[in-house]
Parts: sequence; C-alpha cells; structure tokens
Amino acid sequence: MDKPVLILATTSDFLWKFETENVKLLQQMGCTVHYAANMNEPHYLPGGESIAGVKAHHIDIARSPFMLQYNQAALGQLVRLIRSQGIRLLHCHTPVGGLLGRLAGRLCKGLTVIYTAHGFHFYRGAPWVNRVVYYGVEKALARYTDFLIVINGEDYGAAQTFRLKRGGRVCKIPGVGLDLAKFHPLPPAQRKALRAQLGIPAETCFLVSAGELNENKNQGIVLKALVKLRQNRGSLSGIRYGICGDGFFRQRLERQIQDMGLAQAVTLYGFRRDIPNMLGCADGAVFPSVREGLGMAGLEALAMGVPVIAADNRGTREYMRHGKNGFVYSPWDAGGFAAGIAAVSRLTPAERATMAACCRASAAPFDRRYAAAQMAEIYWEACRRIGW
Repeated sequence: MDKPVLILATTSDFLWKFETENVKLLQQMGCTVHYAANMNEPHYLPGGESIAGVKAHHIDIARSPFMLQYNQAALGQLVRLIRSQGIRLLHCHTPVGGLLGRLAGRLCKGLTVIYTAHGFHFYRGAPWVNRVVYYGVEKALARYTDFLIVINGEDYGAAQTFRLKRGGRVCKIPGVGLDLAKFHPLPPAQRKALRAQLGIPAETCFLVSAGELNENKNQGIVLKALVKLRQNRGSLSGIRYGICGDGFFRQRLERQIQDMGLAQAVTLYGFRRDIPNMLGCADGAVFPSVREGLGMAGLEALAMGVPVIAADNRGTREYMRHGKNGFVYSPWDAGGFAAGIAAVSRLTPAERATMAACCRASAAPFDRRYAAAQMAEIYWEACRRIGW
C-alpha cells in the first residue's frame, strides 16, 4: 500500500535542518515522503542538501503571512499537490506553513493534519497585536488540526485553550531533539588545536553565538554589552566574540562592529557546518534571541558543557538556570549581558568544571531519542486513524 505523506514548510532548507529524523521515521513506517516549500528560499545560504527518497515540490509560499498574492497562489498549488499525489497525512511547520497546511486540511477531505508550532507568535511579552491577532488565528485554525505539537511549557498551556478537530490531541515534545553523539565536550587536545586554528590564545575568553543574522536573534545586544564591558574594564583585552551564521543583517552587523570599534574583538565567521567544533573550543556561548520556541543553539552549547549567557524567553526557560548552567538576562539588557560575559571570563577551573557538569545534565532530557519516540507514537496514531 502506498502511504504518501507531505511535510510542508516555508523554506527549502527547513527539511534537512530540522526534519531528517522525522523523514527517517516515516520512511521506516513504509511511507513515501513528499516535501513542499519555496525552493528559492533562503537565498543567502550556500548550496543546500537533499534527503534520499524525498520528493520535493516548489510552491510559492512566502515567509510573511501578509504577502497575500504569493500565499494565495501557494494554497492553490498545495491543494492541487495533495490531490494529485493522494496525500493522506500532512505535517506542517512554520507559521505560514501551519496556516496554509490547515486551510488545506479544511479544503481536502480525508486529510489528517499535524502542525508543529515551533513557537506561537503570541508569546508572553509579545506586542499586544500579536497576542490578539495571532492568538485568534491559531484558535480558529485549531479546528482543522488533528495533532498540535508544541515544544515548550508556555505554548502547551496556551494550546489547552484551543478546540481541535474532533479527537484532536495537543502534544509536547523536546523539540527536534539533541544529537548527543554529535554535541559533547571535546578532548582537551582537540579543543586546543581548534583554538589555535582560529587564532584564539589559551588565556583568551572565547564566546560564540550561532544562528541566523536577523532582528530576532539579537546579536546587536552582545555588541552593546561588549562596549559596556570595555567602558567598565578599560579594554576588551582577553575577550573574543565569534558570530557563526549568515542572513540579511550581516551588513548591519559589519557596520556596527566598525562603528563601535569592536573589529579587534568580534569576528563574523559566516555560515559554518562545524558548529560542534566552534562551540567545543568556546568558553561560553551567547544566546540573545528575543523569541525562541525552544532554542536548539542554546541546548547544543549546554550539551557540550559550555555555559550559556542567554536571553530570558519561553524557550530558554525550559532549560536555563541562572548561575547554574549559565546566566540569564532580559534580551534588551546590555548591562546584564556584559555582567554575564564578565562572570564567564572569571570562572576558575573548578567553577568551570562544576558548571560544565550542570550544563550537560540540563541538556540530557532533550536527547533526540525522546523526541523520536514521541514523534513515532504520534505518526503511528495518525496512520491508524487513516487506516494504514
């Protein structure tokens, strides 16, 4: 029996970044996996990756829900794709993917819809427009949702107020799950060699951020924190900050680094495929996002025993403990981030070892084995409902 399943997201890279384990699960269950996204997005990443056995389809879906012309066209394309390929199970991701996927669930009879909310846009502290508009949209779309998957406690509580499709379920999982075989502390010799390759002296406190360069990821607050730290200490001697990632804010950050006189302390490393190595040779990770559904970059650093200087948001609240596995501040508190950087730089070897152990322990519950087990249970239940 053919079991066609469609994974829907906004950008072409979402599948290989976040869905490889789900694809494996579905293929092991005998499903044929299709993937629909805008294959022209994102433009700034080099190349891309494909996953064996997945049938890719381009639709004109746009990141912004307000690009109505594109998203209206994408909805028509999506419905035609579902009907032509005989899709019975749809797993949608990203805000616009979730919008179009569940509208398709209304338009296509016999379609079972799973929606993973990687972070509702009406989070605590969001602008009131978000809380009113996005909450209303999610509540309305819940009626066409068979399984609503969330990845943090705040969203799980909000989802309990929705009325799902008859027999629908709200499920909380630990994100896509951590690959602890990939993210673990590096041997001292390897760490030393990697730092030497990057030109980081042994006595220097090396801080790393990993993520797309955009407004939400908030790397600019770290630059402001470094300026404050320089004012307090007289210099940034012994401090280096590396930013891994690319995006539409790269030129803005380049200008800020120059204008703030931080060129000797801050390096933009661009898009990297060796994030475990970058984190493994760091003394601390900085994770200043304004909004996160969970925040895998923070968890990856913790799994490697690297303390995290994090912004307080619903994602980091799932695993960050101030003073235990790092330090937590408001995403707008440059002084707080400066204090966190100073605290990490002052850690003694014994304090660093104690904090590293706390880091790893706090990341352990997010092992991908747990996420995979929960997703397998959800997929099996969805298949049973379909009659596969």
